[in-house]
Amino acid sequence: MITDTFGRVHNYLRISLTDNCNLRCFYCMPEEKYAFAPASKLMQVHEIEQLAKLFVANGVTKIRLTGGEPLVRKDAPKIIEALGKLGVELAITTNGVRLHEMLPELIAANISTINISLDTLQPDKFLKITRRDLYHRVRSNIELLLQHNIRTKINVVVMKGLNDNEINDFIALTKHYPLEIRFIEFMPFSGNKWTSNQVVTLQEVLDTVAQKYEALPVEGNPHDTAKHYMIPGHAGSFAVISTMSAPFCEGCNRMRLTADGKLKNCLFSKSETDLLGALRAGDEVLPLIHNTIKAKAKALGGQMDEKFENLDAAALQNRSMITIGG
Repeated sequence: MITDTFGRVHNYLRISLTDNCNLRCFYCMPEEKYAFAPASKLMQVHEIEQLAKLFVANGVTKIRLTGGEPLVRKDAPKIIEALGKLGVELAITTNGVRLHEMLPELIAANISTINISLDTLQPDKFLKITRRDLYHRVRSNIELLLQHNIRTKINVVVMKGLNDNEINDFIALTKHYPLEIRFIEFMPFSGNKWTSNQVVTLQEVLDTVAQKYEALPVEGNPHDTAKHYMIPGHAGSFAVISTMSAPFCEGCNRMRLTADGKLKNCLFSKSETDLLGALRAGDEVLPLIHNTIKAKAKALGGQMDEKFENLDAAALQNRSMITIGG
């Protein structure tokens, strides 16, 4: 098992397939003309498979594919097929734009859950946030997943003055559809111009929901990043990922492998370990994995305390979200 010095067993691996994306969300990508990593710097299909097998052999039971946008890789179907054979829970986070093109491959790989990033239910605001006019395609693909009875979650990064007035519009979707809406507090990363006054906290989300609905807490598991709630009579549910206002680091079991093969032990960690370089050089990779997780800080990469209002985002040492992989 892969364990840190605080006794946390790490059995969940998030693998970023690319730092490329077909949307341009300002909170994720630093700028429109972003220099993506060349293909030679990215993990290739056989390298992803080899590293994934090593993690699985050492206790990983769940793998999530992320990006950038994972489905923009031309060889994404091959990667999905290979990882689908490992016998672990396989999930994916996507912006939903290309789901209709790759749904057969996702179904064949027994993808357990598909998370779709969608921050607004208004087409004009979608264009403002993503800089791409693809709202209706994403909504159509969400309906496609539901038609195939695929467990579907919608990730909503909530920001004051942008989409916080749509919280109950998203909740309304759960009345008739078995969706899980996941409201995510806005987090600081390189280049995303984060400020604390943009954060919509867990309590603020709950207060907004309470204006229209009776939300009941649902017990989760110790590794959950989200706090779960249900509304009586609704087919779906909602949750809040409260990274900034109520961190959940005590039960963290996650590791992140970037598209260029660097292992991060925390979303906010300063350091990372080059597994791909070691693999290509024929060096032992497993000791690097163990050493990286042993170096994990107790909370928030050791860069923040629990008073996010006092955070100086410019002082954080980290990548942009798109190069980490969420």
